[in-house]
Amino acid sequence: MASPSTPNVFDPIRIAAHRSRAARRWPKYDFLKRRLSSDLIERLEDTPRHFDCALDLGCHGGTLAALFRAHGQVGGVMASDPSPAMAQLAARTGGLETVVSSLERVPGEVGSFDLVASVGSLHWVNDLPGVLVQVRRALKPDGLFLAALFGAGTLAELRTSLAEAETTLLGGVSPRISPLPGLQDAAALMQRTGFALPVVDLDRITVRYDTVFHLMADLRGMGEQAAFPSSRTRPLKRNVLAAMAEIYRERFADPDGRIRASFEVVWLSGWAPAPSQPKPLRPGSAKASLAAAVGATEQSAGEKAGQKKP
Repeated sequence: MASPSTPNVFDPIRIAAHRSRAARRWPKYDFLKRRLSSDLIERLEDTPRHFDCALDLGCHGGTLAALFRAHGQVGGVMASDPSPAMAQLAARTGGLETVVSSLERVPGEVGSFDLVASVGSLHWVNDLPGVLVQVRRALKPDGLFLAALFGAGTLAELRTSLAEAETTLLGGVSPRISPLPGLQDAAALMQRTGFALPVVDLDRITVRYDTVFHLMADLRGMGEQAAFPSSRTRPLKRNVLAAMAEIYRERFADPDGRIRASFEVVWLSGWAPAPSQPKPLRPGSAKASLAAAVGATEQSAGEKAGQKKP
């Protein structure tokens, strides 16, 4: 659970309800989950390790966990999701051990897993630093954490169009689309929460639609509609929706008339600390300079290029 000092930006009950509704027709809307799960498997293959026990955190319908089971690099798999309907779907379609658990809590005891992975879920967490600390503790020493979550550039076109429509017609903006972490925020969090050898990078996916309403239908089908506490939002009026759709079409349509929707994916990777891992050198302990290694000439900090020393 989030600590008392953590602002509750998202309502966990609404998140679970949205996912439960999405579970009814999940295979029709899981295309991003399938894409990112396959990408995660490719990243995992870069690591010459076998993982005996893995956790799929925020599993949806079990797409990633099923890939783990089919992959020789991963042994046993546990999957968790805040939605009972999604957890049941994952158990039924993938034959998985599933747990119904809030995204704010990582199941398992300390040192339970060789691998913790998450696709498309951690951007719904109120206390992301706290969850990352839980992940690190749930890993065995030298265990791997891999995750993909939506980042700050996601749905930039929709954010812009909604904000302009509401400002023009209502004189202000209401919360409509989730705040999401940027690359630098994510990198700082991985350092802050104690992961060894952290790596953070970005991927961008563009999906094209006939209209913005097809995009919004997909977001509902994925369980990705806004989940703010009900007191923070007001219903979106039809005239605002119509204005938003027109702005979107004018600014973000391709020559064929179809509109673009951007999804920015932040990838996180890090290891639970272990004595066997390589350690950075102490400052000043290098035996040779970088300049000597590459055959360059060293210059002092105050010396300009081309200027000779007296």
